[in-house]
Amino acid sequence: MKTPEPLPMFTAYVVATLLAAAANTFSATVDFLRYQPVLTNMAKLGVPESWLYLLGALKAAGAIGLLAGFGVPLIGTAAAAGLILFFTAALLTHLRARDYGLAPSGTFLLLAVATLALGLAHRGPW
Repeated sequence: MKTPEPLPMFTAYVVATLLAAAANTFSATVDFLRYQPVLTNMAKLGVPESWLYLLGALKAAGAIGLLAGFGVPLIGTAAAAGLILFFTAALLTHLRARDYGLAPSGTFLLLAVATLALGLAHRGPW
């Protein structure tokens, strides 16, 4: 019989997951709305404007996957891993363009890492 886990671990997992899902939903929304500061930043980084909807769709899929992970843990694990890859690539894109304003992408990356780590600690990979 499985030993009941401490409530603080589960609470931390839920909070991190909800924060990561909310942040990615917001970010996807501003991508879909073609928010001017996002367009300006993309141009500065050399990212084609035509990628905006795809990038927004990936963030939205990640947010949905994180939430789906409450019911199907493997989906949440995959979504968190996908967001980690996405925001690692975002950080590398900033560095490649010699733009050192890494706080937004770094924050999103840390949220995804926290969600993955707490999810794995809470329930294991599956």
